[in-house]
Amino acid sequence: MIGSARLAIQAARAAVATAVVCSACAGPAMGEQRAGPLEAIQPGAVLRAIGLDPATQERALMLDPERISERELQATLALAPAPRIINLHGSVPLVTMLPFADFLIAMGYPAERLRNPRDGAYSYSSFTDSRQLAGMLAWHYEREGMMPMLIGHSQGGMLTMKVLQDLADNSGDPIAVWNPISDEPDGRFVIVDPVTGAARPVAGLQVPYATALATGSVMRVLLGQWGMLSRLRSVPDTVGEFTGFFIEWDPIAGSFPGSAQSNPYRPTGSAAVRNVTLPADYGHLSLPLTAHLAANPVTRDWISRYSPLGERTPLPAAEGLDVRNIEHAADIWYSVKKHWCLEAQRLIRAKLHLVEARD
Repeated sequence: MIGSARLAIQAARAAVATAVVCSACAGPAMGEQRAGPLEAIQPGAVLRAIGLDPATQERALMLDPERISERELQATLALAPAPRIINLHGSVPLVTMLPFADFLIAMGYPAERLRNPRDGAYSYSSFTDSRQLAGMLAWHYEREGMMPMLIGHSQGGMLTMKVLQDLADNSGDPIAVWNPISDEPDGRFVIVDPVTGAARPVAGLQVPYATALATGSVMRVLLGQWGMLSRLRSVPDTVGEFTGFFIEWDPIAGSFPGSAQSNPYRPTGSAAVRNVTLPADYGHLSLPLTAHLAANPVTRDWISRYSPLGERTPLPAAEGLDVRNIEHAADIWYSVKKHWCLEAQRLIRAKLHLVEARD
């Protein structure tokens, strides 16, 4: 099982790498075109490109986003469009977010939706300018119909918060649309909404799900990021659902027992926010190391069945079983599946509405 899971990850990476090389030779792939003038973006094009047959669409719409089994994921959700996930690693990436991307791929998430379209990387730098990243999210939304999800580790979590707050900024300073393939601004500050067909600014777009792993104030001080100290835990309405993870004892982040209660992430409006404390023996730098959990059938099954709702299921226990990092891996996978489903259902309904209006 472990060998087959590793082969699956390697195959997925190889397929994506081939796609990157081919796109460099033959031009941009569908959904990743170089941005042109606003008039070149055709309203409804993203919806019309959804190629699901009626039976699959019906099955997808019947899924319960909060209770998706592995069988339902493989038979139905895997066939539906998926939001892009941007994994942001910490300031000193001794461990990048690549192992976490491997975990998501092995659990069933499309590898192509995890890679950087410019270079094929599965982990993004947390030193990226936050407004640039916000403009990149808008570029992807315009072409894919789904706002990306954000998963940030350590400083990557800080950047996640900064992006959400930039999207909520109504100061009047517009955010430029940013082309991730050419890695330069598009020369415009509005996009065509792929669902409504209306022109709209970047500011105000909402990310479906975001999370910050072991993001604290100590490194903000050491790195001179003073401006984030007072707003590090403020979650604006530019995210639908947010989860903040604290390690019970984490001197790097500056969190200790009770931190999730004394200094929690707080919504500034209607965002759904949860604060989760991880065991003290979890390591700050090693949180992304989760690929082994998808490779073992026991931990994989526990993760697939996990839900933060209701009574907590006891952790799997067996001699020699490696359950390192299983708690946040399971929680994030639950949320990723949920919002993958919700976003796919939203797009399918929008396409059906478009077809009805045309007929």
